[in-house]
Amino acid sequence: MKRREFLVLTAGTAIAWPVAARTQQKQIPAIGFLGSTSPGPSANMPAFHQGLSETGYVEGQNVAIEYRWAEGRHDQLPALAAGLVGRNVDVIAAQDTPSARAARSATSTIPIAFIAGDPVAAGLVASLSRPGGNLTGVSIITVELMPKRLELLSELVPQAKVIALLLNPNILAPERLATLSKNAHDAGITKGIKVVVVNAGNESEIEAAFAAIVQHGAAGVVIGGDSFFDSRRDQLVAIAARYAIPAIYTLPEFATAGGLISYGPSLATAFREAGIYVGKILKGAKPADLPVQQPANFELIINMKTAKALGLTVPPSILARATEIIE
Repeated sequence: MKRREFLVLTAGTAIAWPVAARTQQKQIPAIGFLGSTSPGPSANMPAFHQGLSETGYVEGQNVAIEYRWAEGRHDQLPALAAGLVGRNVDVIAAQDTPSARAARSATSTIPIAFIAGDPVAAGLVASLSRPGGNLTGVSIITVELMPKRLELLSELVPQAKVIALLLNPNILAPERLATLSKNAHDAGITKGIKVVVVNAGNESEIEAAFAAIVQHGAAGVVIGGDSFFDSRRDQLVAIAARYAIPAIYTLPEFATAGGLISYGPSLATAFREAGIYVGKILKGAKPADLPVQQPANFELIINMKTAKALGLTVPPSILARATEIIE
């Protein structure tokens, strides 16, 4: 090769290399968001983005987010999770326990930040303080609060001799369902209340479940907390109103939508904390080193319009503890 040609080639390589390097530097990290519900309007996704922004990440500026929604069809989650893994995202944010399970089955290497009820019982992590593996996130403690919800409902309906517990058998393992049912029965015994468990695993079964609740002579119903029931919020509230059955829910969105009362952690806060964890992971933190976060505060919200429609008098003991009263 002639010296002049060599110099030209060398100079061209020297110019091209920095251009290629700058192109690589422009690549931004990608988050895969896996949800079992629908991508409708929600106060929770802005909270997730807020958490991300607190760690310095803004969608469309220095981070990309690929969304996958199962729209209530949990059988679609494995394929959606596999699709995100195929896209080689840097971290997966799982909206709930079913999403987290699907993501965990799809990858053992891509970090996963979840929002889940009981991640230890669900087999997502070894322990809350030491998650291990590639998963960590936020626990919203829905199951453990069931006795408290039963207690609140019995205060609202003091004449109740029977209260129903509505559960989704598709969301919890059989042994977990058995434990939950036993805990509810034990809590009922201390109040002199019989607790009957009614199951509903799909949309059509919800109507039948409320008919069964009426047949049992239940004076109220505790609605279990899971993503399926959350996605059927309006249906549950409407059916409870039609049957004139006092119901207590897990999330404040139910009371806002017309439900009688809700008691549980703020889901928006959980989404914000999950966003913070995703940001930390993008900065290099390992899920195994990030303990699962638990809510410090719980919200008690009462819809006084619904209470009036049901002919209920809300006792001062509940009003005094309320986080919010909807007039």
